[in-house]
Amino acid sequence: MRRGSIAVRITALCLLVAGVVAVVGGVISARLVGSTAREVTRQTLSDQADVVAGQLADSRLGLRKVVDVLSGQGVAVVQVRPNGNVVGNDATAERAARQAGITSFTAPVHTTVEIGDRTLLVELRQVEDRGAIGLVRETETAKNTGRKLVGNIALALGIGLVVAAVAGLILARLLSRPLRRTAGVAASMSHGRRDLRAPVDGPREVADVASSVNELADALQRSEARQRDFLLSVSHELRTPLTAVKGFAESLADGVVTGDAVPAAGRTIGAEADRLDRLVSDLLDLARLGADDFQLDVVPVDLTALIADTATVWETRCAAAGVRFSVESAPGQVWVRADPRRLRQVIDGLAENALRVTPAGRPMVLSLSAGQGAAVIQVRDGGPGLAPEEYPVAFERGVLNARYSGRRPVGTGIGLALVHGLVVRMGGGIDAGPAPEGGAAFTVRLPL
Repeated sequence: MRRGSIAVRITALCLLVAGVVAVVGGVISARLVGSTAREVTRQTLSDQADVVAGQLADSRLGLRKVVDVLSGQGVAVVQVRPNGNVVGNDATAERAARQAGITSFTAPVHTTVEIGDRTLLVELRQVEDRGAIGLVRETETAKNTGRKLVGNIALALGIGLVVAAVAGLILARLLSRPLRRTAGVAASMSHGRRDLRAPVDGPREVADVASSVNELADALQRSEARQRDFLLSVSHELRTPLTAVKGFAESLADGVVTGDAVPAAGRTIGAEADRLDRLVSDLLDLARLGADDFQLDVVPVDLTALIADTATVWETRCAAAGVRFSVESAPGQVWVRADPRRLRQVIDGLAENALRVTPAGRPMVLSLSAGQGAAVIQVRDGGPGLAPEEYPVAFERGVLNARYSGRRPVGTGIGLALVHGLVVRMGGGIDAGPAPEGGAAFTVRLPL
């Protein structure tokens, strides 16, 4: 679906607001102008009535001259003579005066009378010894006045719409320019560019969008760099056993390896195949960790018994490698809710990582303790350890493998990442730090 641009929408919104403001202002102005004009006309007519009544009482002037003067101003005069007769030169004005009570009032009267579709203002005054007079005038709602008012409102509306359109276009361009640049950077990112950054300018919200896109570009660049390094390390790990398997297989096929050397070649091929199997299994497990359907069989687990079973295996392996193995276990049973198979995989992965880097004669410790609502499992070694800045990134895929490959024994590069993912999925936490034995300590915490 094609969507309208922000420039068009802002311009349309400004036009709509300007139109509504002009119309509402015009309606309110019309009411105010009408009511003000009526009040001014009423006050003027009241003043005229006072003047006429005073002049008639003082100078005994004839009414005819007054009627002629006021008729030129659109005012009709109605008189009540001392004998009670009502006379006037306008039948409608005479009728309005009668309705206002010209024959029976005792104090000055200011009123409005409706006759048909006409609204008439009436002012009644007593004249000493000459009866009473009434001045009648139609309100200032003539068609010409209405047309002028409508014309003025239309003019104001037109000017407001033009100003709103210009202001809307300017505002829309100011807002949409940085957004268009940011959209261009995002489109380039979708095609593989990672070296572009959006300019952070404009209003705060627009600048926030540009900053977020730039942060996303940085994160993608780092993530892709790590993926490349990881793929390179995995490729190297795959190539080494494959080369060994291929070489020994060709030697067997060509008859180069014969006699007593055949069993040794077979064992080497089997060992390298096992290494490949472990690498592929780790890769699959690591990939499945991010899936929603990754299953954990969580049950109550006695860590004391689990650690004892694990220690039996690793004591033998450490003895074969000349490493001094020891167990530190809390007294009594320590229960947690976890997947026992995956938890054993975690401990075995940490122990294998420790044994790989621990020289003969150095210690390796498997520890279990409980406190503050958590069970704590530690695997500590007396190997070379890690640099302080490497402990925070120890569980990132392939980081340690890339740094130490060729300098010390390394694994597949994904073992620690897999351990971290399994512990987190079981609701626990894991961290790395220096060990009192001189090497590294990996600590797993699970809720009791």
